[in-house]
Amino acid sequence: MVKVTVPASTANIGPGFDTLGLALNLYNEYIFEEIDKGLIIEGCPDVFNNKNNLVYKSFVITARKLGKKVKGLRITMNTQIPVSRGLGSSSACIVGGVYGANCLYNGGLSKDELFKIAVMIEGHPDNIAPCVYGGLTASIVENDKPYTMHYDINDKLKFCALIPDFETSTEQARSLLPKKVNFSDAVFNISRVSFLLKALENGDINMIGMALKDKLHQVYRAALIYECDDVSEICVANGSSALFISGSGPTLMNITDNDKLPVIIKDGIGKLKHGWKIKLLKTDKNGAKVEAI
Repeated sequence: MVKVTVPASTANIGPGFDTLGLALNLYNEYIFEEIDKGLIIEGCPDVFNNKNNLVYKSFVITARKLGKKVKGLRITMNTQIPVSRGLGSSSACIVGGVYGANCLYNGGLSKDELFKIAVMIEGHPDNIAPCVYGGLTASIVENDKPYTMHYDINDKLKFCALIPDFETSTEQARSLLPKKVNFSDAVFNISRVSFLLKALENGDINMIGMALKDKLHQVYRAALIYECDDVSEICVANGSSALFISGSGPTLMNITDNDKLPVIIKDGIGKLKHGWKIKLLKTDKNGAKVEAI
């Protein structure tokens, strides 16, 4: 029996579309146990309690790569990462299944090998990389192989997540994006990404706020997020202008060095219709962890 703990993640971080990712200290735990036959999944909604469960599918794919056949498996879940909110829930499921199979079957795969399998299942590395390696990452795909680099991030930075009571579809959010962009908009984003990485290292909130500006995806995705403008106005009015859409949304994320920000914005956010939850998070620097039980 093994337990895998996987952090939440926020992708894009403003201008770093499909490239940047950051692990956060909000976790899903998955316990895997071999049984005689069949599949038992505990701790998840009934709609996910079947062989299409992403944790199970990722487990099976990895087991096959190890030359193993899954005869019977019990998966027990304790999940903190909300589903379809732009906080990497699907990537956490995939990484959990990949790590679980490797450990339960003594596969001996390296972290880099597990990363590649998880990206192959997910299709892109921006959320997978921070789930696996922790911290702030930038990823690329070259000749169908994913690569990632790790960046330092200042310890004083906190991430104030505003999580609404509705979901958005990644596919729908991506379908809104234009097929072509202006050359000047591409240059705008490239310059901001370069600037942002150093600003996150230095912890300079003013520089971070400027560097988070984006012209490639957020203006389109905001259309799917109810009360997006209202939330932004509340945050800016209370001194937080370092705000971005987490992944494809609908979670909106503040970068702040003020531990009191959740209290400051609570009244304004509480007056909105869509039940926005406020969570003050920190960077997870370790990524996925495995332990034998």
